Amino acid sequence: MTDAARTTQPSRGISGMLWDIRRALDGVSYTWLALPLRFAVATIFWNSAMAKLANWDTTLSLFADEYQLPLIPPVIAADVATAVELTAPVLLLLGLLTRPAALVLLGMTAVIEIFVYPLAWPTHIQWAAMLLVLLCRGPGALSVDHWLLGRFGPQVLAQKSP
Repeated sequence: MTDAARTTQPSRGISGMLWDIRRALDGVSYTWLALPLRFAVATIFWNSAMAKLANWDTTLSLFADEYQLPLIPPVIAADVATAVELTAPVLLLLGLLTRPAALVLLGMTAVIEIFVYPLAWPTHIQWAAMLLVLLCRGPGALSVDHWLLGRFGPQVLAQKSP
């Protein structure tokens, strides 16, 4: 039997069943994988924003005493962090400006890891992994980004700059 025949006609039994499972999993569209990624990352950062807003005085104290970001005054850091954590999750859920939102959250994750909680890298690497997939692959077909690209992308891409 040729190698090509072996890869297309696996033997029956466990081997054949595992081959079928693998083929089925390989066939899952990225669109269906991107949805839980977008939802998971959005939930993480949205919940963080809600915790900050629940007690703003505590938030300011944390930024002043515990987080201590270099070069950024605590009040500004708290405002910016909260604004990002309120905005980016909504964008991710909609699949609107997904790549820029993922990039901003990836940067925020890096700042948190480097300056705030360096020992929390097992958590931060999970966030980063999800964000990198969204940054590199985009939001999938069930997104405003996909709709906009399908609706306006060809015309915009076909226009020549002056």
